[in-house]
Amino acid sequence: MREAIGRLAVADEDRTGYERGEFGPGWIDADHDGCSTRAEVLLAEAVTEPTVTGRCTLSGGTWFSWYDEQTVTATDIDHVVPLAEAWDSGARLWSRDMRIAYANYLDDPRHLEVVSQRSNRQKADQDVAAWLPVPSARCRYLTYWVPIKLTWNLSVDQAELRALNALAADCPNPQITYTPVL
Repeated sequence: MREAIGRLAVADEDRTGYERGEFGPGWIDADHDGCSTRAEVLLAEAVTEPTVTGRCTLSGGTWFSWYDEQTVTATDIDHVVPLAEAWDSGARLWSRDMRIAYANYLDDPRHLEVVSQRSNRQKADQDVAAWLPVPSARCRYLTYWVPIKLTWNLSVDQAELRALNALAADCPNPQITYTPVL
């Protein structure tokens, strides 16, 4: 983990021109199986499986939001590294297609998480220097955040780097694996 943090590029963030729509129209059905990215994540992370009807319409089900240690029925899907944070950290230089791919990325289960609506709204578009999950989930959060940044070649600013290093000092030092997209 600590070595992986050291591989992150450090740069000032730039939110110039950011609009959520720069990451596409929302959830897509990349594999054309009738389920949107949102539905795919909900199905993968369900504690109690929802009922699936028609073209992947979900009802019922429960999920565990590890950000705040709550079992929930009303959920959000969180981009662990928020879209705005990705933009600030380099995604503004990507093609629209690459940003849509980022917003709907299912190849790494750490990228998108089912979380409570409350925790998702509290987090909003903040990075690890400004928001963290409950203390018992912080090391896990770190082991998701760092490989996502490395996978997508996203930079960190100085405040984010300080926060990552401080968090890592209080966490185990697991092996971090990732497959670069860029």
